Order: sequence, then structure tokens, then C-alpha cells
Amino acid sequence: MITLHHCVSARSFRPLWALEEIGVPYELKMLPFPPRVHARAFMEVNPLGTIPAFIDDALFMTESAAICQYLAARYSPGALDVAPHEAEFGRYLNFLHFGEATLTFPQTLVLRYTQLEPPERRQPQVAEDYAKWFLSRLSKLAPLLEQQDYLCAGRFTAADISVGYALMLAQHIGLDDRFAPPIAQYWTRLQARDGFIRAMRAQDAAARAQGVSPLAAPDTR
Repeated sequence: MITLHHCVSARSFRPLWALEEIGVPYELKMLPFPPRVHARAFMEVNPLGTIPAFIDDALFMTESAAICQYLAARYSPGALDVAPHEAEFGRYLNFLHFGEATLTFPQTLVLRYTQLEPPERRQPQVAEDYAKWFLSRLSKLAPLLEQQDYLCAGRFTAADISVGYALMLAQHIGLDDRFAPPIAQYWTRLQARDGFIRAMRAQDAAARAQGVSPLAAPDTR
């Protein structure tokens, strides 16, 4: 049985979304944010204190994009996965990691300097600079998404989950009104997918059943 430790709308939403797209059975364990503060026993599961924490038999993983790549390759070949023999394998890998390394990273600094630091340590200029950084890099996808519905291989893949979560986070921190039209339309398509809808419902139901607030946490770790 696969087990996913998750906080509402955090980076762990990526593997949750992948699991729902694939339809593989899993157990969802909800945690208050941040678990290293509010659920100290979680440190025995993941000494880093971060989420996701993903278990598949003896396998343990903590990186959201890597978990999506693993799930796609092992449980969804030819669908969420793009195989090495396919022409767009390299583009798939690049977009898969672009979603986390290039798009999510600057948003965490926007969060830090607008919400997480105490008022006297907040830095509006730093936050705006990193918001512009995120939006500039995101805008590079607009010409591609004017021509096709998804990022690569002519289908929805784990790369779309990775980038899609970055758009979800942008919406949470109020940057979505600055999306270029092709990006906004792409985000609308992603949210309409049955897998995305099921993932949203799964985290809400599990949070309520396990006594965790169903509201999104202010951070993503």
C-alpha cells in the first residue's frame, strides 16, 4: 500500500494529484502545517520535518517532483510517463523539474517576505522582485501553450502536474491575476481534469475526517 503524508494544498499535492490521475490505491495521512511544529511524531517518519513523505513498500521519498516521476514511470507508463524512446522524453524531464526548481522556488520567497516573517521583517520589494522573477519565467510557456493543450508529448503528463502545482500556489498567493492569457487558460484546463477534482476532494475529506483544518496552509513545506 502506498502512503502519502500531506498538508492541505502543499507541495505534496503533486503526488496526490498523480495518484488520483493514475487510480492506484493509497492511504492519505493529513498533517497540520507545519508538521515539524504541530505534529512532532511526524519527525519519526521524516526527520527533515517536511512534506511530502511518500512510502511504497520499502521505498521512502520526500521530493514532490521526483515522486511524480516515480509514480508515472512505475504505475502509468505511456500515460503520465514519457518513455526514454519517445521524442519528447528530454522536454518532459525538463518541464517536470522546471515546475519545482524554477517556478515554485521564487514563490516561497514571496510567501516568506509577505506572510511568514513577522511584520518588522517583511520585505515588500524583495517579494515583488521574486514575484516578477516567477512571472517572467512562467511567461516563457505562453507561446507553447498557445499552440497545444499540454506541455509535451501530445498529452497530459506528470510534467503538467509539476507545473500545475506551481500555478495552484500562485493562485493561493495572489499572482494568478498576472498570468498571460494562455497560462490562465491552461490552468483552467488543468483544474477541470477529473484527477485534479478528485485530489481536491480527497484532501478535503481526509482533512475533515482526521481533524485537520481543510484550509490551505500559509506555506508549502
